[in-house]
Amino acid sequence: MTDRGDLARLAVPSLGCMTATGDVWEPYQLVDPCGVVVIPAGLFLKDLQASGRSLSTQRSYALALLRWFRFLWAAGVAWDQVTRAEARDFCRWIRLAAKPPRPESGRRCDDTRAGTPNRVTGKPSPGRGYAAATAAHSESVLRGFYEFHREAGVRGPMVNPFPLVRQGARAPAHRSPVEPRRDERSGLYRPRLAARVPRRIPDEYFNALFAGLRSNRDRALVAFWVSTGARASELLGASRGDADPGQQLITVIRKGSRVLQPLPASPDAFVWLRLYQAEIDKLVPAGRDEPLWRTLRQPFGPLSYHAAYRMFARVNEGLGANWSPHDLRHTAAYRMARDPGMPLSDVQWVLGHARLTTTQIYLSQVPEEVIASVVAYHARRDQATRDRAGDKAPGQATPRYRPESLTVLFGEDR
Repeated sequence: MTDRGDLARLAVPSLGCMTATGDVWEPYQLVDPCGVVVIPAGLFLKDLQASGRSLSTQRSYALALLRWFRFLWAAGVAWDQVTRAEARDFCRWIRLAAKPPRPESGRRCDDTRAGTPNRVTGKPSPGRGYAAATAAHSESVLRGFYEFHREAGVRGPMVNPFPLVRQGARAPAHRSPVEPRRDERSGLYRPRLAARVPRRIPDEYFNALFAGLRSNRDRALVAFWVSTGARASELLGASRGDADPGQQLITVIRKGSRVLQPLPASPDAFVWLRLYQAEIDKLVPAGRDEPLWRTLRQPFGPLSYHAAYRMFARVNEGLGANWSPHDLRHTAAYRMARDPGMPLSDVQWVLGHARLTTTQIYLSQVPEEVIASVVAYHARRDQATRDRAGDKAPGQATPRYRPESLTVLFGEDR
């Protein structure tokens, strides 16, 4: 597949699938178009499980592998006969091709075209192509997949088809000798990702979102998310014994390290939680190990992330917005980082960041606040100019045009 026309005409149908087995020993399986389990993918997923990767990580890796195998099935290439040419063409395809059509999942408002910013949040809706982050994640997964089989030495190419950046390919001409050396372990075909600015929910929009919630369970969930900064999946995995109203703490299992960590929460969050528990106390078991969050309809099973996301999507539809539960984590981090009485190292601990530099992104300037600050600056300069000219009229919220500027623009006879 080195010819441009061949790659442009390549159709990659949605064959095969990734299934959740419910088996703790093999949570996810890849199945080919004939219904046969893809053994090489299963071995790699087992290795991930042995290395302590979470279920969500195993699922995301399985989906990346499914995308790759669908590409190979369409191209007619066996997974263990892949060369760098196929790896290169896959990385080109995933950055240029459109995603296969699928039923709407509630992630996009009907009045928003794909890829355009939402009128309320400013966040772009999902585009028709794969995101750069998806392409980068796929490249990392597949490089690890082939490295695993190369080291195992049973099947697969002798050389990893997804290579690392060549040594010396990036000349350090612009790097100071005293600066640490850049990490050259990046994949050769890995796309460059733009720096992502955390998306906080402004207070007025958060109040409107909270008012649109329909149940005490949803209010408790949102209150915990926005006050603890926990990831959505971390909070949804909590059990009844993890909530400690007396100490105002809720314990979660961290996504990366898998350690138990108590997180302080707001008093309001525990108030909403108690109201929710009072509604279901006689309907569900009350053991300490029972799920803290359940569905609102019988048989009151554990609340999944996708069900919580749909709850959030329903509120978004009423506001014309596209906030996500993860935006509540950003909002919590922004509020904590901007509080002068809270050290940034404390915010790092609450968020579970391995590096302080990750937490520092919440100190970056928010465009809306910068614009308001600069507009106020121009208004102050305009007021100072009028004060010097003896104009005692009160200043305006925004600067007005200077008379000489209007004369230049419209002429003397305006």
